[in-house]
Amino acid sequence: MNEKVIKGYKREVFGTSESRRIRREGKIPAVVYGKAEPLHISVDAKEFTTKIGSLSESVLITIKIGRKSHTVLIKDYQIDFLSDDLLHLDFYEIAKGEILRTHVPVVLEGSPKGVLEGGLLEQLLHELEIECLPKDIPESIVVSVGELELNESIHVRGLTIPHGVKILTNEDRTVVTVVPKKAEEVEEEVEEEEAEVEEEVEGE
Repeated sequence: MNEKVIKGYKREVFGTSESRRIRREGKIPAVVYGKAEPLHISVDAKEFTTKIGSLSESVLITIKIGRKSHTVLIKDYQIDFLSDDLLHLDFYEIAKGEILRTHVPVVLEGSPKGVLEGGLLEQLLHELEIECLPKDIPESIVVSVGELELNESIHVRGLTIPHGVKILTNEDRTVVTVVPKKAEEVEEEVEEEEAEVEEEVEGE
């Protein structure tokens, strides 16, 4: 996978008021957890948003602080739901040759045949727990659903998994399925169509 590289700045002063000051400077307060003592840092908000983008456990990040580099994954984050601004980040440091466990998103690709026949596509599993070396972490697991017929499903055991990756999620779990529309939904669509016809007639 592609490794993202950003700059980090060590923090010596902590607390709520200091965090607010850091945010006013356009930075995000953060903590790096690992085998050593927690490392309090900040990262540039614009650089983080531009280079990292997705707040996912599957994104491998190198944070350069002075002459030292820390390879990390996102552990947790806090976000302001009014402004969508990141308020705080938690990272955990990993060793490049050490097998780790993390989660990766499931991304669907294609338009199922069953949907064209009047079915509904339901994604029941949005992420998978995996085990692998840091260098082998995929940004996502892509699931092709184009051939999925009505009343058909794809399970974890049927996924194509990248080399070096072990899936820990139960293989019997359903990832995605195409189901018939419920009677209520069909009735609503019929009523909407009838209402549209009536409006057209009245308009004429």
